[in-house]
Formats: sequence, C-alpha cells, structure tokens
Amino acid sequence: MRNRFEQQYSIGHRLIKDTPINPKSKGKLEDLIAALKAIYCNEEYNQRIFNVLENYLVKGKNRTGRKGMGLWNIFVLSQVRLCLNTSYEWIHNLANNHLAIRWLMGVETEYGFKRIEFSYQNIYDNVNLISDEMIKQINSIVLEFGHGEVFKKKETAALRLKTDSFVVESNVHFPTDYNLLWDSARKSIDMVNKFLEKYENIKSWRKIKNWRYELKGLMRELGKASASGGKGKELRVRAAASKYIKKAQTFYFKLEQGLPTFPINDDHDLVLIITLEYFMQLLSKHINLVNRRIIKGETIPHEEKMFSIFETYTEWIKKGKARPNVELGKKLAITTDQYDLIVDYQIMDHEQDRDIVISLADRLLAIYKIQSWSFDKGYWRKENKQLLQTEVPKVIMPKLGKRNRLEQGEESNRSFKRLKNKHSAIESNINELEHRGLDKCPDRGIKNYTRYIGLGVCAYNLKKIGAEILKDQREELLRQQDRPKAA
Repeated sequence: MRNRFEQQYSIGHRLIKDTPINPKSKGKLEDLIAALKAIYCNEEYNQRIFNVLENYLVKGKNRTGRKGMGLWNIFVLSQVRLCLNTSYEWIHNLANNHLAIRWLMGVETEYGFKRIEFSYQNIYDNVNLISDEMIKQINSIVLEFGHGEVFKKKETAALRLKTDSFVVESNVHFPTDYNLLWDSARKSIDMVNKFLEKYENIKSWRKIKNWRYELKGLMRELGKASASGGKGKELRVRAAASKYIKKAQTFYFKLEQGLPTFPINDDHDLVLIITLEYFMQLLSKHINLVNRRIIKGETIPHEEKMFSIFETYTEWIKKGKARPNVELGKKLAITTDQYDLIVDYQIMDHEQDRDIVISLADRLLAIYKIQSWSFDKGYWRKENKQLLQTEVPKVIMPKLGKRNRLEQGEESNRSFKRLKNKHSAIESNINELEHRGLDKCPDRGIKNYTRYIGLGVCAYNLKKIGAEILKDQREELLRQQDRPKAA
C-alpha cells in the first residue's frame, strides 16, 4: 500500500530537514531543493500537499500488497524532471546518485547502512500517476506558500498582474498530407504484423515487408519532387503523387479484403482490430486529401486538415513571427504577478487570446484583489476591457487597430505607459518556462501533455520561491559578517 513519507529517526538515516543547501549557489536545482525543503519543514503546507496526493493516489485503494514509492518521492522527482528539463533516464541517475536529491527524498543513508535505490520503470510508472487536476491543486498551495511565507504578501495587498500566451509544441514531425498518408499506412502494416506474429495461419500477407518498402519509397519520391525546382516540376509532382496514390489505394483495398480474416479470440485481438480500423480511416482520408490537393488542384480547407495522426490535439499556429513562422502544438496563456509567480495558466483549445479574457477574469477576481492588469493587443476587445474596468482599477489593454482621440489620450497617459512597459517582463517569465521544459512536450497524448504543462508551471513557481529563500539567506549571511564581533 502506498503511503506518505514520514521519516523516522533511526541510526544511519539522514533527515530531510538537514538537507545541505549552499545559499551562495544560484543554480536552478539548488533553488528547487530550497523550496521543497522549506515546504516539507512547514507542517501546515506539508499536510495540505500530502492530503492532495493521498486523495488522488491512495483514496479508495485496499491497504494490501507491497508499499509503493512514497508520495513525497513521487512529487520530488516530478519537479526535478521539469526543473532541469531532462529525461527519465537522467532522473533515474539523479535519484540513485545525487546526494542532495536523495537527502531531500529521505532515502540517503550513511556509509555502512543499507542503500535504497530505484529502478527506471519504478520512477517512470510512479511519476506518471500524477494528474493535471492534482498538480493544479498542489500549485495553488505552492502559490499560497510563496505569497504568505516567502514573499510576505499581506492578505489585503492587491496583485499587479500580467497576461500573455505562447505555444507549447507537441511531439510531432512537420506534417504534410503525403507523409501523414505514410504514417497511416505504416501503422496499418504494424497492426497486420502483430496478427501475423500471433497467428501463423493467416494467408495472403506474404509480401507485407514489400508493401512497407514500396509505400515508403513512393512517399520519399513525392517529397523529393515537391522540394526540387526547375522546369516541369508540376508534372513531376503529379506523376509521383499519382503513383503514390495508386499504390496506397491498392493497399487500402487489400486491408479491406483482409480485415474479416483476422481472428478475434481475446481482448488483445479486439484492440488490434479497432486500432487497425482507425488507421485505415486515416489512410483513406489522406489518400483523398493528396488526390484533391495535387491531382485535382484544390485548396484544402483548414478544418479538414490533420497535423498528426498520433497527437490529434495538435494545432497549426501562426503568431506573426518571423522565426518560427509556424508552431505545432497548443497555446498556453499564463498570468504572472509582481513576484513573477504564475497565478493562473490555461491551455487554449482553438481559441484566440481575446476569447479567454472573461473566463480568466472570473477565475482570478474570485480569488485575488487586483490593482492592475496588463495585456498585449491580442487580448483587446471592447467588451473585455469594459468588463475588467468594473473590477480592476488599472487595465492596460492597448487597442488593436486605429484609436480615436479618447483612446489615444488614454494610451498616452504616463501611468498607462509605465505599466505597459512593465508588461514586457512577462517575456522573461515565458523564456524561463521554456527552459523549464515548456518549449516542447516530449510526452505523448493530450492527458500527458496537460499534466506536463502543469508540472512545468509548478516547477517554475517552486524555483522562483527557492531563489527568494536563498536570496534571503545570502543577505542574512552578509548581515552577520557586517556585525561587529563581541569583545
């Protein structure tokens, strides 16, 4: 049965509260360790975080079986991964060899005593138990800890907020209709191969390897024709596309004929059939798209396109930048305060910046008192600004487009300009988030994508809190050095 980590005083066991931290260090890992140690040693916030972890990971489960990885260890390793923007392989190495991390986890022992080690699969399976809903609750507790215990924010003090968005890319290759056609074909071939490995008596698939070889070759041939220039390019592209489509259609018809011959003797077979049918649908869809675009010369409407057959939530996003001009993923809106902590984040689902202002205001105005709130032009909409001005004393939302005399006068105001200039600070927050791993999500699936973003935001906030803790400790050391020594 999994339980929270409650360290017992025993010979040879190093205590979490004694985890060594060098206040002179300014590394990101030291910042994170300082914040996690401070939270663990604070009884109130320690209990609140463990209550959330227990509610999601332990509640309703029988108290039988082997003890799983401790809840504290799961939380620590999930935050180390995002703080360092690293892989599970490196986390496995750190969990077994990094002194400070092991000390913070409560598993470090002195020389001569039994050493606790973790396997790669144990770490991977347990860290993946964390959900997006769980990490949102933990992040709200971390924010309260940062505001109240570290930055010493008074309860009545108002926040000065900034909101902006950026793209967190998903783990996909650059999509074209013809390489997505190939993806659909090769995954269909993979499903057929799984049946052939399990059942030797399935006939008519003797040349399955040849199907893969020829379809991939024709896809590459079309790609080269599309990328090349010179006279007669259009004819070469159409000729290559025609051969590719013909081969893909033949393969699709063969799959249709062979589908009834695949046996369904257990649940695994049923899953394979359902998966094969899914990839067959995508194969048919992209045969149609390639034929319409290249052979018939049609312009494909944006809503008919797919940008990955695996990460189907992926959006094609243009933010008007020169580099990169196109990003593949989803937009993430973040709101930061005067302490550079992220007080809110939202993954945008086929939404523009201006579409989320009202829901964002509903969430934050219910929790915080807000003195000022700044946005860029992408958030401007007349109704948005009017709504915010009823609750927020200073709303900085530059108008998108031509301004009238009244609007021109408002945006020329000294106070407006000062807060507008301060809004650029959020760009550095976004840059740091991208260094925390939110430039591109390596995890697959929308569930893992949303969890990864939540963990990244939490790791960012913990690092900011830890940096402030170490800053206070450095200042205290300087004050001690400046004090005159007693005679």
